[in-house]
Amino acid sequence: MCSPGSGSESFGEGERKKSSTGEITEVAMAATDDDKGRIDIWVTNLAESKKNGHKDAIWGLRSLTRESSMNRDYIAHKGAIPVVVAVLKRSQDTEIRKHAVTLLFNLSIKAHLKDVIMAAGPVEPIVEVLKSGDNEARENAAAALFSLSSKGQNRVLIGNHKEAIPALVQLLIDGTRRGKLDALNAIFDLSISNENKAKAVEAGVIPPLVRLLTDKDLNLIDQSLATIALLAVHHQGQAEISRVNCLPILVDLVAESNAQNRENAACILLELCSNDPNNAYNATKLGLAGALGELASTGTAKARRKAKKLLEIFRHAQHLTGPPGARSI
Repeated sequence: MCSPGSGSESFGEGERKKSSTGEITEVAMAATDDDKGRIDIWVTNLAESKKNGHKDAIWGLRSLTRESSMNRDYIAHKGAIPVVVAVLKRSQDTEIRKHAVTLLFNLSIKAHLKDVIMAAGPVEPIVEVLKSGDNEARENAAAALFSLSSKGQNRVLIGNHKEAIPALVQLLIDGTRRGKLDALNAIFDLSISNENKAKAVEAGVIPPLVRLLTDKDLNLIDQSLATIALLAVHHQGQAEISRVNCLPILVDLVAESNAQNRENAACILLELCSNDPNNAYNATKLGLAGALGELASTGTAKARRKAKKLLEIFRHAQHLTGPPGARSI
């Protein structure tokens, strides 16, 4: 499987402290007695049916999860996770819902808490926030889905929610740059599951991904290309990538891009050209063979292998004097 470039922005970070150099760091100090006291009160408050103080309690817990990894553990130890999910499910207050989603996101950074969160049934209310929240809420809802999906069995569970992937695709279309990145992160990780590849394609993810390949201002080319490469191994993905005619963009990326993007572009082109002689013909007309010659000698190890396989396909297709089918670029 082709992967994101090593220089890509991290796939899911959470509300962690940043150092003076801008690097994300984790504060591992133990929960203080004062923090424990506040957590005890806030969790008890949230567990009560009355709504007074819920916003302050959710905000307070969210704030403490930014400050200490141990606070996250203590909050979970006090049984807060199912309580927070229950509040998220029943609350109609947009601020409470936003803080609850972000709190769950922060807690999910701890690997051993992901299953606890999933067991509480958070996917549906997180997706509702993803669909209807403000920009920050939608971004953090997408980030929460990504974080939870890093455990393989959760990818299928999240993908089985019929609106989860379509809502992520919508954020990819109309979100802020941060929102588009969060959506990309989540779609990429969910699409590692074969069941979700078709769902992402059917939700219309390919056209906005291709548009991002040409938007240099947003600087999301690396992540978009890696996601297309992941979807290109699926037959529906191949058909849709061919339909939107991104061959010229891919050829340009093979010729002039960073090493990881050249590799991913070659991965996609190999899938397209191996399964459709029209694509092989059109790629040769775009001058791909010349770019592949250089890639076969200067690219990454994987890129060299892909380039050599593509060149072999083109050698077999040299007898073609016209497009094999009616469709050409």
